[in-house]
Amino acid sequence: MTIGSKNLTTTDLDIIEDAVLVEELKKAKEELFNLRFQSATGQLESHGRIKAVKRDIARIFTVMRERELGIRAVVAAPVATEKPAKAAKAKSATPAETEEA
Repeated sequence: MTIGSKNLTTTDLDIIEDAVLVEELKKAKEELFNLRFQSATGQLESHGRIKAVKRDIARIFTVMRERELGIRAVVAAPVATEKPAKAAKAKSATPAETEEA
């Protein structure tokens, strides 16, 4: 997940666990510090990036606070399951190969 991007939405943050969310918050704060430093020294090329990172930090804080209050729960990511037909096909192919060998 990139800080300051459109990929960081509240629905994406719902999937992330609390420990990972804290790490993302640390990354975002560090990036904001670096951007402010670049701005002060005149090296910053994209000033809109500061605004995007600030919004990401606010989103992370909001999701964390809503979880504390019980408003929002951690949603488990959907697990992809293997279709039974493929599993049965794989099982039937294995004994045939052993008989030929």
